[in-house]
Amino acid sequence: MAAQHTDWWKDAVVYQIYPRSFQDSNGDGIGDLNGITSRLDYIRGLGVDVIWLCPIYASPNDDNGYDISNYRAIHAELGTMADFERLLAEAHCRGLRILMDLVVNHTSDEHPWFQSSRKDPSGPYGDYYIWRPGRGEGPPNNWGSVFSGSAWEKDPGTGRFYLHLFSTKQPDLNWENPAVRREVFDIMGWWLDKGVDGFRMDVINLISKPEHMPDEPLAGEYGNGLLHCANGPKAHEYLREMNERVLSQYDCMTVGETPCVTVEDARLYAGFDRNELNMVFTFEHTGLADGPLGKWSLNKTPLPALKSVLSHWQTGLHGQAWNSLYWGNHDQPRAVSKFADDRPKYRALSAKMLATCLYFMQGTPYIYQGDELGMINAGFKKLEDYRDIETLNAHRELVGGGVVKHRLMMKYFARVSRDNARTPMQWDNTAHAGFTMGEPWIQAGGSYPQINAASQVEDENSVYQYYQRLLQFRREHGIVRDGSFELLLPEHPGLFAYQRRDPSGRLVVLCNFTAKRIRLPLGAFGEGRVALCNYGHGGGLKPCEALRPYEARALWEPTA
Repeated sequence: MAAQHTDWWKDAVVYQIYPRSFQDSNGDGIGDLNGITSRLDYIRGLGVDVIWLCPIYASPNDDNGYDISNYRAIHAELGTMADFERLLAEAHCRGLRILMDLVVNHTSDEHPWFQSSRKDPSGPYGDYYIWRPGRGEGPPNNWGSVFSGSAWEKDPGTGRFYLHLFSTKQPDLNWENPAVRREVFDIMGWWLDKGVDGFRMDVINLISKPEHMPDEPLAGEYGNGLLHCANGPKAHEYLREMNERVLSQYDCMTVGETPCVTVEDARLYAGFDRNELNMVFTFEHTGLADGPLGKWSLNKTPLPALKSVLSHWQTGLHGQAWNSLYWGNHDQPRAVSKFADDRPKYRALSAKMLATCLYFMQGTPYIYQGDELGMINAGFKKLEDYRDIETLNAHRELVGGGVVKHRLMMKYFARVSRDNARTPMQWDNTAHAGFTMGEPWIQAGGSYPQINAASQVEDENSVYQYYQRLLQFRREHGIVRDGSFELLLPEHPGLFAYQRRDPSGRLVVLCNFTAKRIRLPLGAFGEGRVALCNYGHGGGLKPCEALRPYEARALWEPTA
């Protein structure tokens, strides 16, 4: 019998935690579950409702937990199942829900399923993964892995190749096999019965692979297999089956990580009448600065394009599906460094401006740990400082292959490496940012003496308290949840302006994405009072006033 469902996730604010880097409780240099539990009051004090935990399952850690060897066990470095159950109970006591990361496009090659599949191709697990014969001595096709190299790995024992869209240690599951789907659905039910409140689903739109896997046009040495697998032929069929068998039985929240989706795709995955997912993550806005080498670029995000993309998602899903609102996460560089200005003079203003711009839109906000402090990129100078498999493989392939000089590659890493978001949470200005009493698994970012929680929680001018005020306004004004969206001045090169409307009134959001003053068009934005401003409280907006560098204002004009 289906559970009674509510739309609580529409009112929720999600705080994403990267467990290895959040808080170490035992001095081994690795964040853990007990460390998270010790910081629940801090999280709740921010004004959020949901905690999304990046993977905490048993894993060899080839890709920091996204290579899972046991879905029903906790990684020993992070704690025990008893520690998790305590974290879950303590979170629920504070009104915080827990969202687990569901990684079921692939497993670890150390998972017993894969070990059995490799050992006995005709056995019960032989068809759990995607195996193909090679073409001569080479792989079945020319697809490349997201993490560099071929997307196929040859098994020396049988001579067959298995597909891995990511690391060689992350073989892709064969969702065509009903037994695989039953296994996944059983795992999901097991965690939901334990009390978790939903799932963020890793690359969930890649689970249906096409029957035929032709070569793709070369982009460098390989073809892009990801494009061929995204939104595969049976993706919606599998998700509707997942919903029917599992999700419909619980009042839970789901968000799918879905590379290569359009607004039209999102209406299918997350449409209110589709019975698949509650929402998806788009990557259109995060890829606007890509260059010939993909993400490895020094380009800045062009504001008119950013406005166009975000506006299209706002208007395209309104009344039909639900948006996810995020600037960054564990796979992106820090938002302030990518989208705004991380120089000391502008860091806090930029962080507040970005939050104002995005979180007054319609959708569920996702706050990545440290964004509420205005954390910035790590500032690493040496290759030895990096830990991320994607980063290290890119250096090996592009620098080792003579495509890019080492010095330029290091500039790329400093700007867009995933490790920029994976450095320890900056709690205070003591050694290792208060993250650990030991030696951290990755060094703290260089900004922690200036940017840390201890200096912000009680400071009314801090980024942290600004987030509190912004989230409170969201809770108190239904227009943020349900109002219409209209982009204003779409071609302006430095000003992001939009308005929201509903019967209660009009909300105008003005954000200066530059270090220059921007004069505002005469009479363009009405007479609303300033509900929020990152330069401080109070004051109306005069008709010809200029916005200061990285200034953000939210103007609230209630219906008389």
